[in-house]
Amino acid sequence: MGQDRMSPLERLAAYNRGEAVDRLPCVPIVGNTAARVLGVKVSAFRGDGELVARAQIAAYRRFGYDNIRVFTDLYTQAEAMGARVHYPEDETAYLEAPALGDARDAGSLRPADPLRDGQLPAHLEAARRVLEAVGKEVPVTVALTSPFTNASFLVGTESLVRLTLRDPAAVHRLCELSLQTNLLYAEAILATGATPSLTDPMSSSTVIGPHQFREFSLPYLARLVTFIRDRGRPVTLHICGRTRPVWQEMADTGAACLSLDDEVDLAEAKLQVGHRVRLMGNVSPAAVMLQGTPETVRDAVRRVVARAGDSPNGLVVASGCSLPTETPFANIDAMLDAVREIGHPIDHDALESHP
Repeated sequence: MGQDRMSPLERLAAYNRGEAVDRLPCVPIVGNTAARVLGVKVSAFRGDGELVARAQIAAYRRFGYDNIRVFTDLYTQAEAMGARVHYPEDETAYLEAPALGDARDAGSLRPADPLRDGQLPAHLEAARRVLEAVGKEVPVTVALTSPFTNASFLVGTESLVRLTLRDPAAVHRLCELSLQTNLLYAEAILATGATPSLTDPMSSSTVIGPHQFREFSLPYLARLVTFIRDRGRPVTLHICGRTRPVWQEMADTGAACLSLDDEVDLAEAKLQVGHRVRLMGNVSPAAVMLQGTPETVRDAVRRVVARAGDSPNGLVVASGCSLPTETPFANIDAMLDAVREIGHPIDHDALESHP
C-alpha cells in the first residue's frame, strides 16, 4: 500500500484519539469501479455476493484507501419492496418503475426481509466475505438508502415531492414503511460485523426545502441513526447536492460524520458544524476524479485539506459522492498519493498555493 505506515483501522483509531497518524484518512468512494479492478461487468454483481466481495477486496488492495463500502446501486431496498430496477449490461442500475402507481396503495407493501428479499441477501454475504478477508485491517460498511430517498423509489420522486404538499400523511406512511425496512436491514448488516453507511440523495436541499427536510426526513433519519448508535457503531451520513440549509439538522441526527458533496464549501461547513461532527469530502467525482488528470486530483485534494484539514472533529478526504464506474485508476492513486504527500501533521508548505 505504497508509503502507508499504518493500516486503516490503526490510522482511524489513532486519529479518533488525537494521536499521531501517518496521513489523513482517505476514501475515494469506490462502488462499481471495483468491477473494473476485477475485470468483470457491473451486471455480474447482481445476486452474486461472492463476486461483489472479491471486487471490493481487490479494489481495496489495489488502492489502499481507508474504508470498504459494499455498494452497487441505491435501489436494493426499494427493489426488495417491489420496485422494478433495470440492470444495464455494464453500468450502474437505475429505477425502471416505482413499487406503487398510487401512494394510497401503500398498505399493500410490507417491509423487506433482508435475509430473503431481492439483492439484500447477496450484499450481506458480500459484507461477511469482505470482513473475513480484510476486516482486521480496514473498516467495512454497507450502503443503506435512507427513509425519505427509499420512499421516493416506492412512489416516484416527483410524486413524493408533490405529496409533501398535497398529502403529508401519505409521505409519512411511506417514510415509516421505508424506515422499518431500514431498521431490519441495519440490524442484519450489524449482525455481519459491518456498519451501515447512510445515503440519502433525495433529502438534498437541491430537491426539497429545509422545512420539508425537517418534517419528512429528519425524524426518520434520527431514529435510524439512534438505532445504529445504540448498538455501538458510529454513523456516516451522505446527502448529495446542496446541504448548507440543513447542516445543523444533519448533525442533530446524531451522525458522527457528514459526507458532503463537491457543491459544498468545506471551509464554511467547518465553521458551521465542524465542532459537532467529522467532515468527509469533497473532491468532485465527475469533473475531477473522472475527467481530470492526476495533477488536477492532487490540486483538488490540497484545496480540500487547506479548507478543512483543521476541522475540530477531523476530516476524511474523499470524493464528494460515489465514483463513476470508469474513473481512471491513476486518478484514484493520485488522491491517495496527495494525502501521503501532505501527511499528518499537515505539511502546510504543500498547501501554500491552495488557500
